[in-house]
Amino acid sequence: MTNETVNLTAEELDFIKTGTQEYTKIKINLGDLELQKQGLIAQAEKIREAFANNEKVLIEKYGPNSVINMQTGEVKQKEDGKN
Repeated sequence: MTNETVNLTAEELDFIKTGTQEYTKIKINLGDLELQKQGLIAQAEKIREAFANNEKVLIEKYGPNSVINMQTGEVKQKEDGKN
């Protein structure tokens, strides 16, 4: 090749520009999704910790063999199946 300047065709240049822009948009969107994912993971961990702490309180109050009806809030002792 010589030192002579050669230009891309309009179509070649457009392809490169469009492809680069689209690729950049995708990378940005992936970064945004990762940030959302990390935020959701942190929220889920806080909820899990709150449930674990609440479970300890309920076990202390109602005993380790208690069963809670999620619809009514009624607490019963687990039957061990022995007579």
